Amino acid sequence: MKNYFTIPDNGIDLAEKNLRDILAFSFKHTKEHSAVVVWDDQCALAVALTQAYRRCLPDGIFINFNDVTADYILNEFERLAESDLVVLIQSTSFRLDAFRLRVELFKRGLKVIEHPHLSRMPNDEPLIYIESLAYDPDYYRGVGSSLKAMIDKAQTGIIDSGGEQLVFTSGFEPAKLNVGDYSQMQNIGGQFPIGEVFTESKDLEALQGRVRISFFGDTSFTVNKPPIPITLIVQNGRVTGVIDSTAEFDTVLEQIRSCEGEIWVRELGLGLNKAFTQDKTVQDIGTYERMCGVHLSLGAKHGSYNKPQIKKSQARYHVDVFALTESVSLDGHIIYRDGNWII
Repeated sequence: MKNYFTIPDNGIDLAEKNLRDILAFSFKHTKEHSAVVVWDDQCALAVALTQAYRRCLPDGIFINFNDVTADYILNEFERLAESDLVVLIQSTSFRLDAFRLRVELFKRGLKVIEHPHLSRMPNDEPLIYIESLAYDPDYYRGVGSSLKAMIDKAQTGIIDSGGEQLVFTSGFEPAKLNVGDYSQMQNIGGQFPIGEVFTESKDLEALQGRVRISFFGDTSFTVNKPPIPITLIVQNGRVTGVIDSTAEFDTVLEQIRSCEGEIWVRELGLGLNKAFTQDKTVQDIGTYERMCGVHLSLGAKHGSYNKPQIKKSQARYHVDVFALTESVSLDGHIIYRDGNWII
């Protein structure tokens, strides 16, 4: 095992509490249903989460991914019935030949919890990750539903990033929720931690202005913090200029531009997870995406919404960038300030 950090007993105790709440409130998992946990021992966080799940799921089947064949794992999945649970604890990302794990498991009516790329969080970051698994249904569902209601009726929006403003003028696509409430969804589960409301401009070209970003996802899918915030100049929904860029960010932009020809701004993500802030971060971009604040995506890829300007077959990039946000307003009403959502 690659032990980047020794997780103390109280960290495993907290993981147990948080996972127990997720299983109860989000997944409504009971002993009447089977559970299979596929895990690995390639980093301390994966081992700690496995220990916590063993406490929460004493009757579950636990399979070390590195000790068995793909066929063995697939056979265990075959034994499961609809509404049974699969947990995937992955230091990187499991590959089972052509079997697309979450997609295929959802097709079988199984509930799925994914914890991928855990080895990207070294040092003491596993403790932040464990904290981010805390599930407060009143907060996530209440704030999430309120934000969705406001986004869905808003005609304008402004992100103020300290003297620079990014302005949305055509309304927003119907917002989607990632708040641990699957009661109205076909599939139950997804990647954890959770905590996000996301949308995008109805008209991609009705987006103008400037935004200062404090973090971005680099080419190794890790969170990159430039020495000073980078300012993006956005015209007609595209990044047309950059101020105070870095070599790493220039590489990201060049990759997008060389493949797609131009750099679209698509997703508007409103993160809800209070474990992540501008000052408290983890290196894995897919985890930090839930940070309590605002992120945008650069590149044409955003599978949740269709746009006439975008051909899905040619859309390859979706790079998260995080705004250094002082406030967010919808139709002139402040909904975010001082690191908190104002509902």
